[in-house]
Amino acid sequence: MALWLYNGGIRDLSAVGGPATSAGRLTGLVASDLLLLQVLLMARIPWVERSYGQDRLARRHRLVGFVSFWLMLAHIGLITLGYAQSSGEDVVGQAWELVVTYPGMVLATAGTGLLIVVVVLSVRAARRRQRYETWHLIHLYAYLGVGLALPHQLWTGADFAASAVSRLYWWGLWAAALGAVLVFRIGLPVYRSAYHRLRVHTVVPEAPGVVSVYLRGRHLDRLPAVAGQFFCWRFLDGPGWTRAHPYTLSSAPAGDLLRITVKDLGDGSSRMAALRPGTRVLVEGPYGALTTDHRAGRRKVLLMAAGVGITTMRALLDDLTAIGIEVTLLYRIRRHEDAVFRTELDDAVRRHGVEVVYLQGGRARPGSWLPERFAQVTDTAGLRWLVPDVARREVFLCGPPSWMSAVRATLRDAGVPAGHVHAEEFAW
Repeated sequence: MALWLYNGGIRDLSAVGGPATSAGRLTGLVASDLLLLQVLLMARIPWVERSYGQDRLARRHRLVGFVSFWLMLAHIGLITLGYAQSSGEDVVGQAWELVVTYPGMVLATAGTGLLIVVVVLSVRAARRRQRYETWHLIHLYAYLGVGLALPHQLWTGADFAASAVSRLYWWGLWAAALGAVLVFRIGLPVYRSAYHRLRVHTVVPEAPGVVSVYLRGRHLDRLPAVAGQFFCWRFLDGPGWTRAHPYTLSSAPAGDLLRITVKDLGDGSSRMAALRPGTRVLVEGPYGALTTDHRAGRRKVLLMAAGVGITTMRALLDDLTAIGIEVTLLYRIRRHEDAVFRTELDDAVRRHGVEVVYLQGGRARPGSWLPERFAQVTDTAGLRWLVPDVARREVFLCGPPSWMSAVRATLRDAGVPAGHVHAEEFAW
């Protein structure tokens, strides 16, 4: 806004075609600013990831992206209209002239086309029809779209080239965005993968369709990972290794050993059971904010897990029991044989006094997160019966998004402050 005002944004409103042109410049400035902020939000900057968590950043990235996209379309339309009014040409002819005669506009048009494709395929209905790997690959074209827009901004944008301050601001912002991507999305993962030299140590079945992968490497004590965080993993075991998969640590890092536990969901996770000892592994991370670092300090903690969400809770259990926190775990499963880590949880009961409650069976009612034995009571009453002092506890939860949404509502009704509920889901 300051650059727009400094460079005559208000003064230009009085000229023929000025209102549309000046408004087009302003929408272009804000769209460009948000476009670069969108890149920074998902640049995997470690201190940003630790502060907000991947799911919150992904939601903001999505919101900022759509706002930037609509402002970009408004910029194109308003600039074309304003130039047409000032020159006396029709809008279509003016649009063609802008593309073919102004420096950098052919590249900008190609970049706009790429961004439109990415946005269309990011709409919720379109995302549901895609595998994550497909969506992620297509999404990378947004970086190319952003890059193709740069020349026209620097060569023809009055607000970019009008003063030294403008040039310093925009070059600095572009450099920050590009630098963050190169350092944190490429450089740091390459360095950590080369330095720690992770390899598959062994693969252990845990439950039907669930395996744990144990990994060893060197100097893992220097890897800044804690219980509750996840990595994006690439296993160099053949075709498809280029696709990264996000898996949470299922135990707190210990010495030179890491563990992830994966459920076969039909995508790349189906390959985990066939991994061979010695397979090289590339990693990105650690990411995520569902850690004990974010505790509010209460001495009693409630862990709540559904399905494969137990992997995160199992890792947090190591950290919490190590500092003497009183822990209750509610573990939602369909069948007895679906329970993962049963032996380890039994050991935690014996050694640390952890209370583990298995919530087994079908749902009590549509929309409920409790099993059928709670069909005669509300979810809030059921939770208070299971954990009478729930309102005085800190809560960590992990599971399917619909399940977590229902649990959050129950916790709110049970009097648990929002600041004492910690959750994170893999969002895309």
